[in-house]
Amino acid sequence: MKKKIAVIACVDSFHNLSTFTDIEDMNRTVRIYRDIIKSTISRSDVQPRLIALLELLKRHSCKQIGVSYMSKNTMANKLELSYKTVQRLMKKLEDLGMIRQIPMKRKKDMLQTANAIQIIPTKNDVSDKNPPKKFRKCPTIKTTSVSLKQNINNKRKSVSFSQSNFIAHWVPESFAKLSSYYYQKAETIQEFWKVIKQNNAIVNHMDGNRAFTDNQLITIGNMAFKEFVMKIKAGKRVKNVYGYFHGIVNNLMDKLFFDHNFMN
Repeated sequence: MKKKIAVIACVDSFHNLSTFTDIEDMNRTVRIYRDIIKSTISRSDVQPRLIALLELLKRHSCKQIGVSYMSKNTMANKLELSYKTVQRLMKKLEDLGMIRQIPMKRKKDMLQTANAIQIIPTKNDVSDKNPPKKFRKCPTIKTTSVSLKQNINNKRKSVSFSQSNFIAHWVPESFAKLSSYYYQKAETIQEFWKVIKQNNAIVNHMDGNRAFTDNQLITIGNMAFKEFVMKIKAGKRVKNVYGYFHGIVNNLMDKLFFDHNFMN
């Protein structure tokens, strides 16, 4: 007998289902699960597909950290697999205790819609209830769109890159210089670059190759940040700055990955 679906698909529900408070915790958990898959799944056709699916779920679990709501059809299109194959892979990840599928229903007609998919924290993540430090915290409204717009309209009170050389060395200079015109805190700029790095998915799990090279990633990062600023200047109100930026980066990468001129 089919169980009654009690959860309505809405922002509050997805927020309540979020399983992590820190993106780094989610990334660490996915790395652990990836190693488990490599050591326990011997089939050469199944192992890379499970890892690719797990990485895809991670990439789309940034807005509400640890929970995504992609349909299986969307997953199948992105991974270039059949719907049935994605179903089997999802069931395998669920059997391994790495994800949980939660049935959802639409608010407007109360009919079933795509499941919410939780990435389940490891035992260490569950037992560790200490709140993370502020600079490691998951995307929140730490920097609001209103404050950014004020900075832009206030004759661009920029911070020269010479004043921002405390930014971590792994943030490219051109991106740090661009973003420092609008954000003064190094932690904020570093979080933006983390979002870009996180979206650069592994496309070949045998040798670890990612979708974009370092130089392409810098170009994408600068393009995405300019688009982000233009949207804010146009009056776009954003509650979750990093989550919104994540969407811009993800859409841009999906588009450029199939742009032969850019990739070559």
